[in-house]
Amino acid sequence: MDLLRRHARHCSSGFLPVVRHLVTTVPWWDTVDLLAAHVVGTLVAADPALTTDMDDWIGGDDLWLVRTALLHQLRFKERTDTGRLFGYCLRHSGHQDFFVRKAIGWCLREYAKTDPDAVRAFLAREQERFAPLSVREALRTPNNTAV
Repeated sequence: MDLLRRHARHCSSGFLPVVRHLVTTVPWWDTVDLLAAHVVGTLVAADPALTTDMDDWIGGDDLWLVRTALLHQLRFKERTDTGRLFGYCLRHSGHQDFFVRKAIGWCLREYAKTDPDAVRAFLAREQERFAPLSVREALRTPNNTAV
């Protein structure tokens, strides 16, 4: 994982199927999260055509691919595609799995560091659709004050 993280910027978009295999083969949150934010995110940033793959992953049944699609923009900051981020979150707002609900809150919280007003407005409109865990995670800050 450390090697992939360090060298992801040297990989072409053709490496995405390899990462998909890694995400879906004996997955767990620690490896999936690193791959999502540091490898998949890097690949998508370098080749925006891969967003169609993320759209496929978010629509699938594999919770780890869903989590990866949710988290791939974690490090994008002002380059975040907010329509895609908010759409992905809404699409899985009622998801029953803990890891998906937690990822929704995490990606919203991370984007709130860049645009807190957008996240607040989004949650003000849609909060009822989300599990309490997702909302709590989205609004959490390092010192546990509201966003």
